[in-house]
Amino acid sequence: MPATLGGKLRVWRFLMARRAVQAGLLLLFFGSLHWGWNLFGRPLLVGNYSASEVLGLVPLADPFAVLQTVLTGYFPTTEVLVGAGLILLFYGVVGGRTWCAWVCPMNLVTDAAAWLRKRIKVRDLVNVTRNVRYGVLALTLVLSALAGVAAFEWVSPISMLHRELLFGAGIGWAAVLGVFLFDVLVLRDGWCGHLCPLGAFYAVLGERTAQVRVAFVDERCSRCGECVRVCPEPQVLNFKKAAEAGMVASGECINCGSCIPVCPEDALRFDWRHRIVAARRAGDPGLEKSQVPPQRRVA
Repeated sequence: MPATLGGKLRVWRFLMARRAVQAGLLLLFFGSLHWGWNLFGRPLLVGNYSASEVLGLVPLADPFAVLQTVLTGYFPTTEVLVGAGLILLFYGVVGGRTWCAWVCPMNLVTDAAAWLRKRIKVRDLVNVTRNVRYGVLALTLVLSALAGVAAFEWVSPISMLHRELLFGAGIGWAAVLGVFLFDVLVLRDGWCGHLCPLGAFYAVLGERTAQVRVAFVDERCSRCGECVRVCPEPQVLNFKKAAEAGMVASGECINCGSCIPVCPEDALRFDWRHRIVAARRAGDPGLEKSQVPPQRRVA
């Protein structure tokens, strides 16, 4: 960690930006509900993370919640479908799991758990593949169809945390605490990285369409592993695949930006997928040869 304040701010810049977005959205929800925040007489943001409305004009809806609802046999209103389409379009472009790192309020809880876990040096109690979340995703959809209710919405800690923050203490805090303790004591990144079906849904969504990607300049990388150590989804940082694609292409990347400032060779950066692909086709890694510092490659 850099010793100077400027160095620390540089390392923390994406974390601070993420916290600003997460806290800002919660504040908009709270202010519109309790303090009457409005613009031209219209509330700024009402609803929740499953369904909300901006200025009483723009509908927004969680496409995963809408999908569950459709499977129950209930067809949503046109307004809800439009809201889900807008969200699908947005995350289809910026990267599905950008939701997980930049918007989801549970990220505040799981990041705090990861910080504490690192400090007290806890080892995993179980060994679980991260692909389990796709099984949970499929199970959620099957249960929604069989039970006639949106299965995940009934037990979602995201919804529970949102309700508790807006309406006060209640039983929902138990679920949030459960996720926190699970991540600290049982499994690193247990909820977001292994179980959350919403994260799995957005990973599938962003696999092919996501345009905002972490570009990788193989000519600079020394394979020091600093990026892997800080990444909440370390399996996405496959150097061989990243070198071939010129980027971290996996839909499981949450675009948190944690890897970028810790790279001592500046081999990682945010960029647009089409720019990266165009550069690869042109045989240009994205940097002039004179810009690449000479160094010994580490196998």
